[in-house]
This record gives sequence, C-alpha cells and structure tokens, in this order.
Amino acid sequence: MQRIGFVVAAGFQLVGLAAQSVFEYANLAAGRPAYAVSLLSENGGLVPTSSGLMLQTEAFSDAAFDTLIFVGGNDANPELTSGLLDFARQSMHRVRRLASACSGVTVLAAAGVLDRRRVTTHWFIARELQQRYPAIRMEEDRIFIIDGPIWTSAGATAALDLALAMVEKDLGAELARSTAHKLVMHHKRTGGQSQHSEMLALSPKSDRIQNAIAYAEKNLRAPLSVEKLAEVANLSPRQFSRAFQEETGQSPAKAIEKLRLESARLMLEQSRHPIEVVARETGFADLRRMRDAFTRHFGQPPLAMRRAMRAATA
Repeated sequence: MQRIGFVVAAGFQLVGLAAQSVFEYANLAAGRPAYAVSLLSENGGLVPTSSGLMLQTEAFSDAAFDTLIFVGGNDANPELTSGLLDFARQSMHRVRRLASACSGVTVLAAAGVLDRRRVTTHWFIARELQQRYPAIRMEEDRIFIIDGPIWTSAGATAALDLALAMVEKDLGAELARSTAHKLVMHHKRTGGQSQHSEMLALSPKSDRIQNAIAYAEKNLRAPLSVEKLAEVANLSPRQFSRAFQEETGQSPAKAIEKLRLESARLMLEQSRHPIEVVARETGFADLRRMRDAFTRHFGQPPLAMRRAMRAATA
C-alpha cells in the first residue's frame, strides 16, 4: 500500500484536497486499499483553510511516504517557515514523488528542489513565480507536468487530473478510467492540455447551443456546416447563427476553427502522427489551411510548434 501525504499550511485552498478523493475512489475501484492518505502540517493539529474551516493534521515526522503533495492557497506569497522548507528539501530524497497543487509549487521552488525543472502552476501566478525563481522552467499553460520525480499541477481542479495521472502510473489506465467514472469526471485531462479551454471560453447559455458545441467537439473530422449544427440544436440555420453569435460572441465558423486548433495542438504534443494526419483527424480540409490557421492563431506553423514542444521536453 502506498502512503500519500498532503502537506498544508494555514490558509490552504480546500479544493486542493479534492485530489484525496481520487485515491479514495481508486481504492474502491481496485477493491483493495492501494493508497493510504494523510494530511500533514509543520506542527500538526488544527489548520485553517482559506475559507476558515479547520482541519486536523499530523505533524511532520520521519514517517515514510511514497508521495507528498504540497497544497497551495489563494496567496502566491505564503508564509515560508524554515521548518516547511526543510521538510520539502529532505522529502526530495525520501519519497518517490514530490508534487504540488496550484501555488503549492511556491514551497518547492523556495526550497530549491525545482531548479532546472519543468513546472506549472495556476496561470494567474505563473509569471510572478518565474520572475521570483528564475532557476525553474515555468510552463504556465499546462494542466500538469511530470519532470522526473517532480509532479506539478495548475490551479483548482487540475489537482484531480494530477492525482488521476498518478493512479494511472501506479495501477494502470483502466483503473484510472474507472476512478474518473466513479468521480463523475467528464474525461481525464492530459498534462499537456492547455489551462484555457475553448469549450469553457464559449460558455453558451442555452442547452441547444451547448449541445451543438458538444456535437462539434466529438465530430471535428466531419464538415460541421451551419446547417448540420442547426439541426443538432433543433433550430433553423438563421436562428442558430444568430443565437450562437449572441451567446458566444463569435460566429459558428470561428468557434469550430478554435476547437479544431485546440484539438490539433494537443495531437501535435501527445502523438507522433504526421502533420497531414493531424490535419485530417481534426477536420482541416488540407494541410495548407491548418498551417494558415496555426500561423494566424499561434504565431507559428504546426511543424515549428511540434519542434518547440519536443525541445521543451528534451
């Protein structure tokens, strides 16, 4: 059985502890106690969350853990006590995985264990932390990043994705999927996925437009004409186009292009498919159109982006 320790300090953000449920449900899916979870703090006892709730914790000790996850709060400038930093430094040599959720990365950066490591955190504080700790290699637009024994995640619910990735690494993809299903998670996001989702950015108000967008996301390879999307929404093409523009602030064609770009970018990073295959699978009519869209949206063609991605992970 693997021991997982969540390390907290006063003012930590409660949502970071949601990842505990991933290990709890992994035990249920496995039908055995694969994980034991503890809540740790420097002095033990009751520790207040950012919302004022008090949670009971165990004090730092020499107890053996497989994984430690440092949970952050709403403040990018937490109190960094010598005891907390010493514990982070010592843990680097004691545990198999050292991780952070959201601004918990600040503790690891201040302890010096992230120097020359690829890391991520909540987009809101990423640039500030990069300036404060120039030795780290911050990638601000990632859900989570694994660099050897160091695992770091973006803010809020990204800790769930980080924990699911740990479960997949430990117990296999099928059990991780079963765990995600029990948690009623729509899907398990990969680490390379952007923190900024086009689906979230569209945020339509009505179920009809939402259903059309969901249909488009699942069928990017299809032509996806306004007529077809209007049919899914049970509206006339004219009604659909007007409602779509009003609810999302952009035309259906522009929104579909952004969804295709997001999907293509993910394929470039996570697969070795030829560029032509990526273009076909994400619904671009030909490679030239995808290249033009990438250059217009990302400032570089897809091949250059893939090379940059691979160089960053080398």
